[in-house]
Amino acid sequence: MKGNILANLIFDIVSKQIKDNDPPEAKNAYDRLIKLDYSDLEATKLVTQCMCIEMFNALKYNITIDKNRYYKNLSNLPEPPVE
Repeated sequence: MKGNILANLIFDIVSKQIKDNDPPEAKNAYDRLIKLDYSDLEATKLVTQCMCIEMFNALKYNITIDKNRYYKNLSNLPEPPVE
């Protein structure tokens, strides 16, 4: 993923979440997507979309990340995340 530094940082955060199984919801979503024949990159990008929603809302509204919404969006993948 070249170009956007912020996108690369978020992708790295999500990759670390998956690798470290922290939170387990991220790893579970990733594993489920892999079982659905998504590639490693595709699955990680889908999980990253859920994190992007949370980071966008946190920055826009000056609030903390809504972990419950993040976990719910992860559990609904591959459906698009909901704001």
